[in-house]
Amino acid sequence: MKTIVFCLLAASALAAPSQKLTFRRGLNRIFGGQEATPGQFPYQLSFQDTTYGENFYICGASIYNQNWAITAGHCVQGTDMDKPDYLQVVAGDHDMDNDDGTEQKIILSKIIRHEDYGIYEMSNDISLLRLSKPLIFNDYVAPISLQTAKGYLGDCVVSGWGTKEGGQTPSRLQYVEIPTMTDTQCGDSYGQDNIGATDICAGFPEGGKGACLDDAGGPLVCGGLLTGIMSFSWGCGLPDAPGVYTEVAYYKEWVEAHVQ
Repeated sequence: MKTIVFCLLAASALAAPSQKLTFRRGLNRIFGGQEATPGQFPYQLSFQDTTYGENFYICGASIYNQNWAITAGHCVQGTDMDKPDYLQVVAGDHDMDNDDGTEQKIILSKIIRHEDYGIYEMSNDISLLRLSKPLIFNDYVAPISLQTAKGYLGDCVVSGWGTKEGGQTPSRLQYVEIPTMTDTQCGDSYGQDNIGATDICAGFPEGGKGACLDDAGGPLVCGGLLTGIMSFSWGCGLPDAPGVYTEVAYYKEWVEAHVQ
């Protein structure tokens, strides 16, 4: 079990209006990647807070089906799970600073976070977002199936609206290709007790590419399947500091049971 709190998961301002400043979100964005093309990742969602009349970006998320999305558990810390009508997802987005004409903005109606989520251990870091109306699938908006193979080893892609550490945040969707590694290899970086069976790690030993500031909850896709949900990392593309993701294959049955 993980026994430490990672500094990149510092407190941030998202919660129900009466609970502001109680939300913890990961600070992870794409580092060393490149700009995606519109529609390249149709399952990618922007998860936003609309409390103050502006669309404040919180986390990434992924489309599961027309009515449900998947994100990290810590992305909904402090929210009203039964009435999250101040939160929305945006599908079909590419440039968050401009109207692409392909966006679908939908308010949430319910949030389900894993019942055994551990805020300090970052365990079971997964949640489901119920949409208030169905998405309309097209070339820019589409679901992604869940990975079934546990301990997947191979090349993957992680996407989000990313930035270089300490640099400006581009408004257009970014992505980077990175390989996964074994839990033992990942434990050599973070400590064996801090990486569990339900984690999957991805990145290059020499660093330079991976997740960085503000894109927790986003998808790690391997072989066309949602394999990981961005959970935490040390720094941005640092050597021997891979991104740690919630391994979706361990939660497939949990997801299917809750979206019925």
